[in-house]
Amino acid sequence: MRTLLALILLASLTACAGKLPEPDPRLAWIDVAPLPGDTLMANRLNGKRWDDGRFFQVMPGKNELELRYQFEIRGGGGMFGAEPTRITCHMILRYDGFEAGRRYRVEARNAANQPRAWLLDDQGQVLARHEIFPRCGPF
Repeated sequence: MRTLLALILLASLTACAGKLPEPDPRLAWIDVAPLPGDTLMANRLNGKRWDDGRFFQVMPGKNELELRYQFEIRGGGGMFGAEPTRITCHMILRYDGFEAGRRYRVEARNAANQPRAWLLDDQGQVLARHEIFPRCGPF
């Protein structure tokens, strides 16, 4: 009985996340890498809604990536009360040097309630940072 329950649970977990598509060698691939406990998703590419929040595939050259980043802040004082609050931010990264067939990664962190996002190459070098103050709120 326990084995059956474990198999059902495992099957339900694997069904949640579909398989990633194969990268197109004519495009640049950007992995979206959240920290544990945070949510970071691909939201828009060049102003148009992007359907899969786990990655971007972009034409070589200049592109604008919009990310949706969620993190938790501790409560206490202020308008949020004592319970932790989940904050959602929309952040934009612009980079004009995307190359076909290359892999990139986007990361975001909350440092002292100041969200930050970076675009990194496959060697971990920072290529771009979000340019404008992110649009954030408890939504």
